[in-house]
Order: sequence, then structure tokens, then C-alpha cells
Amino acid sequence: MDPTILAFVGFAGMFLLIGLHVPIGVAMAVVGVSGFAAIAGWAPALSLLATEPASTMSNLDLAVIPLFMLMGSLATTAGLAGDIYATAEALIGHRRGGLVATTVVASAGFGAVCGSGVATTATFGRVALPEMLGRGYSEKISAGSVAAGGTLGIIVPPSSIMILYAVLTENSILDLFSAALVPALLTVSLYLAAIFIVARLRPESMPGSTRQPLATRLRVLTRAWGVILLAVVVLGGIYSGIFTVNEAASVGTVIAFLFALGRGKLNRESFLAVLSEASVATVMIYVVVFGATIFSYFISITGVAANIIAGIEWLDLPALGVILLLVLLYLFLGAFFDEVAAIVITLPFVLPLVLSLGYDPVWWGILNVALVGIGMLTPPIGLNVMLLSSMRPDIPLSSIYRGVVPFFLADCVRILILVLFPAVTLWLPSIL
Repeated sequence: MDPTILAFVGFAGMFLLIGLHVPIGVAMAVVGVSGFAAIAGWAPALSLLATEPASTMSNLDLAVIPLFMLMGSLATTAGLAGDIYATAEALIGHRRGGLVATTVVASAGFGAVCGSGVATTATFGRVALPEMLGRGYSEKISAGSVAAGGTLGIIVPPSSIMILYAVLTENSILDLFSAALVPALLTVSLYLAAIFIVARLRPESMPGSTRQPLATRLRVLTRAWGVILLAVVVLGGIYSGIFTVNEAASVGTVIAFLFALGRGKLNRESFLAVLSEASVATVMIYVVVFGATIFSYFISITGVAANIIAGIEWLDLPALGVILLLVLLYLFLGAFFDEVAAIVITLPFVLPLVLSLGYDPVWWGILNVALVGIGMLTPPIGLNVMLLSSMRPDIPLSSIYRGVVPFFLADCVRILILVLFPAVTLWLPSIL
């Protein structure tokens, strides 16, 4: 069989296995080994099953992922998410739509100590959603803000998916983190603008709340010192050069552990739950990485990436046109796959194409992460929406989807800005 045809058959087979509920990493590994064997023979193909997992496990850059996962779990257990929400509420909660804005700002803050979109959604589904519904906010905008705020967990550094992209593409993790800062601020700003517009158009959906006395607000503000300390130590240590990314993750994990311990939140049961949660998330990512690297070998040996590039050149599309087609592709994929799968499955095809057009891999990495984040809000699946629906079955799924519409439109504006003005992403890494 022609290698290019074999590649597309393998791609179809992988989707078939995923549709049969085979884990994504396993499906990629099975297709990768089988396809590689069809071209190079079974002996070298089977050797990939030993060499690639061993290589991945010994990769020090990937070691930061379990550390950040553990730090996020400990921070949640310590109640730092609740501190962030209470602080933001004290500052802006009294304004019309203030609790929705609070949810967005708090989600961004928690993303800086968590690194996971799903974990951010789950946390504020418990912390913020009951508060908004209890104060008369509509269930649509309340649930929509939680689902949309969860996407900030993967665009605000440190982000596990950015670390994974950096490792798979051999780019600097620090460059990815630096490049994400301005887009993350842009995202929060556009979300707040969307909230302001909805509050003006539909004031009944977001009533104001009573302004807290100054003494109460100051007392609440003092609770935020823990999460501020954690974010400053981790991110400040990375950007200042005091810590490497791995060292910052280690120090952050110790600080989060001390907070949980000092607040009396850790006992044998809760500590084992933290370890279990972090381990499950880490193993899932590592299995996907195993499968992705094996699948990448198969795609590389077929030469299909070069053929795709040649086909795009034959169509004579402008570079911007190709990027816009890829934007639509990732919006579609993000609706069906989680952020890790959507990126690693397509990376062997897409990255060579993007590089051939002259674009920067760091810029594409940030845009890629932003796109799959939007996909987590879009039907027919939308991972964040489905997670929130499972947590609150009393809220109709259609209400959650309608609630994310203002944030989806804000995301469309953000993507347009990032595509048309790459300097928004690349400016900060260029000066650091």
C-alpha cells in the first residue's frame, strides 16, 4: 500500500478505535506500531513499545507535569480557590454582573496554580455556581461563566498542555509560558467586556449584590495572601530566572502542601485522595504521550506531512487562508476531544505545515491551545460543558450552551486578534 494512503487508513483506524472507547493513547500506539510494522517490519515496530515509553519517562521536562498536577490538587484541598473567589467577590461582587466577573477573574487566578482546564471548571462549579444561583443570577450566564472560565486554566501559565506542546515540539517551556501571558490577559479582558455587554442588555440576568462594609472587604482581602504567595513564588521564580520550571513546580508543591497541612485540611483520607487525583491525571497524560510519540514515528516514515504541504502549495492558498482553515479544524476537534488529545493527534500533520508557511512554533502553540480551549465549550460535546452538566444535572444542557455564547463570541474576537497580530503573542518572549 502507498505510504500516504496507509497513513490516512491509520488515521481512520485510530478514530474507529477511539469511537469504540479504546483509550486515546492506546489507540494511537496500536495504530502507530501496526503502521510502522507495515512499512519497516515488526521487529523495529515492537522495539518502539520499549524505547519510547522509557524515553518519555526519563524526560526531565515532562517531570514537571506530575508536580504541577500535585500542586493544583493540594491547592484545591487547601481551599485556595475559595480564597481567590472571596477576594474577587469583595472587590467587584457588588456591581451588576459582579459575581460572573468574579468567577472569570478567580478562574484565571486559580489557573496560575492549577494548570488544568477541567480541574478549574470542576472547582468553580462547586465554589462559584451555588453563590451565583443563590443570589438570583440566571442559570444560563452562571453556568456559562464557569464553563468558559475553566478554559482559562489551560491558557494561563503554568499550563500542563503548554508543557506537553513544548516537549513534543522541542521548544522552550519558558518561551511558551511567556508568550501566553498577554493572550491570557486579553482573554480575561474580552470575557469581562462580554459580561459588561450582557449586563447592559439583560440586567435581570445578573442583579447586583450588597456592597460589603470596608472592614469586611479588608478582612477578606487578607485571605488572598496564600494564593498570591504561591503564584508569585512559582511564576516570579520562573520568569526571574531564580528557578527552573521543574524547581518552581517543586517549590510550589511544597508550599501548597504546607498550606493544606497548616489549615488542617490534610488527613490520611484527603492526602490519599490528592495523590490519587494527581496520579490519575498524570498517568493519562503520559499514556497519551507514549501513544503520540509512537504515532508520530509512523506518520514521519510515511512522508504524509510533506505530501500535505505539497498539496496545500498546489492549492495556492495564502498563508492566512491556510491558518483560518486550521482554526476551523481545531474548533471542530476541540468539540470531540480533550485538549491533550486534540493537539497531540494532529501535531505530526499540522506543525510541519505551519512551519512551512513561515510561522513561529511558539505563536502556533499558544494559538493551538486557545483553539482547543474554545472547542471545550462548543457542541456537540464540549468537555467543560459536559463536565458541568454532570455536576449539576438540574441545569439543562441547552441552558449551559446558551450561557457560553457571549464568551464564545469573545473568544472569536481573541482568535482573530492572535491570528492577525502575531506580535501580541511573541512580543513578551522577545524581550525576556
